[in-house]
Amino acid sequence: MVYLKSFSLLSAGAEESLGAATLRIYEGNYYPCGLFSEKLLKNIDFDNITIFYGGNGSGKTTLLNLISSKVGASRNSIIDKGPIFNDYAEHCDYDLVKRHECMEIRFISSDDVFDYLLDLRAVNSGVNRRKSALAETYFESKYIKKNNDFETYEELKDRVDSKRMTKSKFIRSRLVNNNIQEQSNGETALAFWESNIKENSIYILDEPENSLSAENQLKLKAFIEESARFYNCQFIISTHSPFILSLHDAKIYDLDSNPVGVKKWYDLPNVRVYYDFFKENKDDFEREDI
Repeated sequence: MVYLKSFSLLSAGAEESLGAATLRIYEGNYYPCGLFSEKLLKNIDFDNITIFYGGNGSGKTTLLNLISSKVGASRNSIIDKGPIFNDYAEHCDYDLVKRHECMEIRFISSDDVFDYLLDLRAVNSGVNRRKSALAETYFESKYIKKNNDFETYEELKDRVDSKRMTKSKFIRSRLVNNNIQEQSNGETALAFWESNIKENSIYILDEPENSLSAENQLKLKAFIEESARFYNCQFIISTHSPFILSLHDAKIYDLDSNPVGVKKWYDLPNVRVYYDFFKENKDDFEREDI
């Protein structure tokens, strides 16, 4: 089911109309201006499953954030990308059809999955108390200015990390250990998706394959396909996983190309790397002693 039919980004000329004086105030940080206009990406047409593919810095997550901000998607954590981002999103346009039939529009990130896994582990451990304390440390380090100029190394590290990390990443960097990683299994992550995806809804997913093994990524792929086919869900996904990219009938925008174009999953460079690697090592997989 296609609820969100299209989305329009700003052209280079429209970006300039945001105001050069306003942009100068923020010390040359024009984000997200130029990120998509330089790749001649302006109009996005959606299908039941639409995927944004690209490497780090290609704009996958930024595009999801712009779309979710403009259409008013619900999300677990509020983002603040600054006034230019907000101005940019405000000037975007979209076409949402069958609005009355769409029960929910929701943005889900890999951080949301991590939080879910961590909360479950906290039931039988002291992680929850530690997580709350770290959340308090994060906000204090980010927003509260100390009255003296003397900081310990840990205080300085907390202050620097809080400026460059999301809350979830800040907490994760201080909590991750072997025990937590071993307990955060793929089956629990799959349960998160199964409990959070409802029928007749739009889901904007940022790298949903995180925390999942190859086998469980294939299970998630099947679940998304079934949700789109039988439960009238529309999915907009950012990923570079070959398993998620192979979603049946998915429309894939290659954000690494200039201009941005629609590609088949098996023509994408990242997928070809996997293919070439296994092809070169084919004999190892066909040994009789395996």
